[in-house]
Amino acid sequence: MMDDMPPFSRRDLIGAGLGLGAGLILPDGALAAAKPRKGGRIRVASLSSSTADTLDPAKGALSTDYVRHYMFYSGLTEMDRHLIPRPALAERIESSDQTVWHIRLRKGVTFHDGADLTAQDVVWSLLRHKDPATGSKMAPIAEQLAQVKAVGSRDVVITLIGPNADLPAILAQSHFLILRAGTKDFRVANGTGPYMCAQFSPGVRTLARRNPNFWKAGKPYLDEIELIGIPDEVSRVNALLSGDVHLVIAVNPRSTKRIMASRGHALLETQSGLYTNLIMQQRQLPTGNPHFVAAMKYLIDRPLIKRALYRGYATIANDQPIPPFHPYYRADLPQRSLDLDKAKWHLQRAGLTGVRMPVYAAPAADGSVDMASILQEYGSRVGLKLAVNRVPADGYWSTHWMKHPLGFGNTNPRPTADLLFSLFYKSDAAWNESGWKNPRFDKLLLEARGEADQARRKQLYGEMQGLVRDHCGVGIPVFISLIDGYDRRLKGLYPVSLGGLMGYQFSEHVWWEG
Repeated sequence: MMDDMPPFSRRDLIGAGLGLGAGLILPDGALAAAKPRKGGRIRVASLSSSTADTLDPAKGALSTDYVRHYMFYSGLTEMDRHLIPRPALAERIESSDQTVWHIRLRKGVTFHDGADLTAQDVVWSLLRHKDPATGSKMAPIAEQLAQVKAVGSRDVVITLIGPNADLPAILAQSHFLILRAGTKDFRVANGTGPYMCAQFSPGVRTLARRNPNFWKAGKPYLDEIELIGIPDEVSRVNALLSGDVHLVIAVNPRSTKRIMASRGHALLETQSGLYTNLIMQQRQLPTGNPHFVAAMKYLIDRPLIKRALYRGYATIANDQPIPPFHPYYRADLPQRSLDLDKAKWHLQRAGLTGVRMPVYAAPAADGSVDMASILQEYGSRVGLKLAVNRVPADGYWSTHWMKHPLGFGNTNPRPTADLLFSLFYKSDAAWNESGWKNPRFDKLLLEARGEADQARRKQLYGEMQGLVRDHCGVGIPVFISLIDGYDRRLKGLYPVSLGGLMGYQFSEHVWWEG
């Protein structure tokens, strides 16, 4: 379970101290036990490698990009293991109204080419997301930036179009990492990150070498990191077990026994907010009938899905997208469970007993084909005839996702509750999968975004979780854990629920004891 540590509150100053001074409590002996050593070279295998690989943080689209960008660049803030934003290039950040934010930059930070970090670099890096020519993946989020200006060599003022208490968390995302002002050549990387780019060959490999002038004293530890892509999971695991690579992302639960059987290797399970969800379109009948929605949610056998589909590497969910280890999780919502009697009653109330319904699934939505089969089996027991249409993974998101009354989606972890709810549950969101509209939810979303008081904010997000659970046309069975495999000689790894490989930020934290 994640500690419920408060993030920035009203008029909070984030001090420069990142360790115990920032409220991080370590177990007795942890500091003594962890004695990182310098040196060593490791090879890391990510999911993919293609000519679309990029050194431009704004254009990052895949885990391989995120890992690469966190090696070479730093952000104003960074997320810790508790999903709390902490100071990074920003020595402190403060706001009295959550709309106007004052940032003081850390002194003595240099880019890889030796230039000093200045406020102008920050202004340029943030405003480029608003330029359509940049092609930033964060352009919609950057629309919140009404003004970004330097008020000194180390001071920046950001003015938002409306209050957003999550700005420090947003600035920690890889897309918002800081570049040197005017950077145009992305064949190389010139950042302030823990490693310098020694070689970048899109679709082949990235070679990173230790930055001797990194702004965090003593870090990083490794001499070199080579990053490659191995798309096939079995091949990725084989490369790990044979010693060709030392760290791999996205291990399938079916491969965990092979890795655990090797004395020289281990698994890192990261509980995450990743989920595959059943989508029931609310814009049409019968899927828009609230009794049909309730019946389907009562047909979900969550423990079976956790056990059979994910070998236990999952967390039971409750038809709303905030996981139990999130600081804003609402623990008092009754857990919905398999109940064939209630499912049958709701189905009868909907007048749908005996009706044949197609449900679309594809390997692209992880586990959806098996989930559909489980629903089909239980549906047959209550008088619902589900016909499972398995469609190809290729093109699923453009051809089938959100195109059928009954289908599946797959949502990656998001750093904040606001981003998750804004992207997938707000009435006018482009990715509002079931098309549900709830004015109360929309009102709470805006209120929570600008709320600085953490207790009140948790209360608002709690009510929103209840609304989604009870009324939205989405069924969420489990949150899927992320699994990395690694060589036991690689030390310093711990889970960060934003993604595999320590939320893609392993590079500055790990060391080699080979």
